[in-house]
Amino acid sequence: MIDINKLLCTEFNLKPTQVESTVKLIDEGNTIPFIARYRKEQTGSLDDVVLRDLFERLTYLRNLELRKEEVLRLIEEQGKLTDDLKNEILSADVLQRVEDLYRPYKQKKSTRASKAKEKGLEPLAEIIMAQNIIEGDLEEIARPYIDEEKGVNNVKEAYEGACDIIAETVSDNADYRKHIREVYVNDAILLSEAADEDEKTVYEMYYKFEEPVNKIANHRILAINRGEKEKILKVKLNTPDEKIVNYLISKEITNENAITADYYLSAIQDSYKRLIAPSIEREIRNMLTERAEEEAIKVFGKNTKNLLMVPPVKDVRILAIDPSFRTGCKLAVLDGTGKFLEQGVIYPNEPRNEIEKSQKIMAEIIKKFDIDVITIGNGTASRETEMVVSDMLSKYTFPKKVTYTIVSEAGASVYSASKLAQEEYPKLDVTIRGAISIGRRLQDPLAELVKIDPKSIGVGQYQHDVNQTKLGQELDGVVEDCVNSVGVDLNTASPALLQYVSGITKTISKNLVKYREENGKFINRQELMKIKMLGDKAFEQCAGFLRISDGENPLDKTAVHPETYEIAEKLLKKLGYTIEDLRSGNLRDINERIMKIPVKEDKKVKMPAKNIRLKGFEALAQLNFKEDKKPSRENIKDRIKVLSEELNVGVPTLTDILEELRKPGRDPRDEMPKVVFRSDVMNFEDMKVGMKLTGTVRNVVDFGAFVDIGVKQDGLVHLSEMSDKYIKNPMEVVQVGDTVNVTILSIDKERQRIGLSMKKSRRSKND
Repeated sequence: MIDINKLLCTEFNLKPTQVESTVKLIDEGNTIPFIARYRKEQTGSLDDVVLRDLFERLTYLRNLELRKEEVLRLIEEQGKLTDDLKNEILSADVLQRVEDLYRPYKQKKSTRASKAKEKGLEPLAEIIMAQNIIEGDLEEIARPYIDEEKGVNNVKEAYEGACDIIAETVSDNADYRKHIREVYVNDAILLSEAADEDEKTVYEMYYKFEEPVNKIANHRILAINRGEKEKILKVKLNTPDEKIVNYLISKEITNENAITADYYLSAIQDSYKRLIAPSIEREIRNMLTERAEEEAIKVFGKNTKNLLMVPPVKDVRILAIDPSFRTGCKLAVLDGTGKFLEQGVIYPNEPRNEIEKSQKIMAEIIKKFDIDVITIGNGTASRETEMVVSDMLSKYTFPKKVTYTIVSEAGASVYSASKLAQEEYPKLDVTIRGAISIGRRLQDPLAELVKIDPKSIGVGQYQHDVNQTKLGQELDGVVEDCVNSVGVDLNTASPALLQYVSGITKTISKNLVKYREENGKFINRQELMKIKMLGDKAFEQCAGFLRISDGENPLDKTAVHPETYEIAEKLLKKLGYTIEDLRSGNLRDINERIMKIPVKEDKKVKMPAKNIRLKGFEALAQLNFKEDKKPSRENIKDRIKVLSEELNVGVPTLTDILEELRKPGRDPRDEMPKVVFRSDVMNFEDMKVGMKLTGTVRNVVDFGAFVDIGVKQDGLVHLSEMSDKYIKNPMEVVQVGDTVNVTILSIDKERQRIGLSMKKSRRSKND
């Protein structure tokens, strides 16, 4: 059997203790966010990405071992399990190998070979495969197996049945299949052609397309698969059939002089053409698809994470617009906390074109509610509405500057019709709920987007074509990691947000909100133990991620876990602070106080290179002079190590506690790219090749990134135009939400397509 932990150490380049501890923590029911944040000493500070990959691989390997046990049992029940076969199965490191080895013993549906065996032709097949009859009469060899009652009427039928048995035997050989699979991967070419060459579709580049299997890009595989599914493309593999048949012949034919050799050759050729080739082609196509889907799911996950981690725009009063043509633009006014204040509808676009009336209504709302920002959904009629808004901001005078921004409305319609939206706003129309969602996405993207199925957020490629179960698992993990890395306000969070907190289920999240509604605000984290179904284990998992901004203990608003409160309090005392200093945020000189912690001097003094000629006290004086300089990161780390020994806590945990004390309740999203606000708009007609613009990355795919540059259609920065140096993946350069500088390369007004470049060399040429 495979040593799973040892294999994980090798694959992830980890120490045995790291893997053993991580596997143990997972088996104990701890969540990935909890392990990543609060068990760093055990894991060696593995982050959530590595932990999830390790967990996924651990699950695969354990399932592999279970399948091995099942296969061994099934073969043993047939009385056909040999020691060599058992060892081969136990040493297999991929599921495909196990299935190949099991193939000859697998109970199949009725096949030509099984029917031939029922007719008693297996001994004839064995004679042919033995290849030891050099002289004789072929008819005499086959005559004993003619049996009209069993359906073998003549010599020809006897040999045909025997050849069917041989063909299946060759096809079931695990080593042959492994070799042929490798040949396909290395030498096969994927071909696609149009079902109807005259039909104009988005798949035209694949009407006469070919590319080696081992080089084809993942996004092309998914595009071709979709075209084939829609019956627009015909797809096949061009394979080195002659090479493979010769390989099979070289393995099977040991005596070319045997009088049955021609039958054997015929069976081998039939085996490859009828059984092996179609099967391996399906496997290779599936392999390509799985590889492409895995990459697409990872891309979707990374994009979703970056979108969820867009910084919230706090304490701004918003006029949210859900744009439309015929049914009008729905308006929703939100205060600085996201509370819904008022609704409305305007008709600035076709067919009514009530531009001036609509602008007047918006201007009155802005003045009445002291609006800071207008958010416009990026769906139908978005740019037309944006032009009306931009014109209105230039025509009217307001007490303060008012700006607008475009917000992705992907999934807003899904949310607005959901049960959750009905519970939140039972008296509001579906369209108004959508406008509220658009506004709240600016104020707190994470809190609002968790209400929507992540697949509906729309920041990936071919998300509806990939394995939905795997996609769902990936995105749930992404949302869980984002929610827990940010933390959740225990007194304001919705059930939709709470259910992603480590250790909290949907049922517990509802119980928590119900308790809050009946008993008022939580005043401390220990109060969580009063929640129905929230036991000790759930408390351990969730407590550090649930924050109370104005609770009894100021540590409750930090990511410090209650299990280390005593250590945090001892640390504060050691540094000369009180718990009230933490409440008031009076810890600004914490680094200076840490530097006062004495450290043991290293007896082995290494002389600085530039002071090599100095001796004795002169050299020491130089060293002391250096230590008197401003506290460095290394010096602080030395003192943290001393503190960790005194407080009997690991360095990673103590480092995290200190980080929280420095910035209690800090939001990691504050370090992400900020939202771009606008006050004017640019038309498609205003653009020119060579123009330099600033835009926001809306989506990242395998072949590039789509950038919002303020016109109706997002521009595409192709992978080849993303950097002056060679890159393999767009995510090496950008992520969703980034603000980027671009140069317009091409403008296709007919198809409304814009080609962009992020290369500095492009920009400098146009200066």
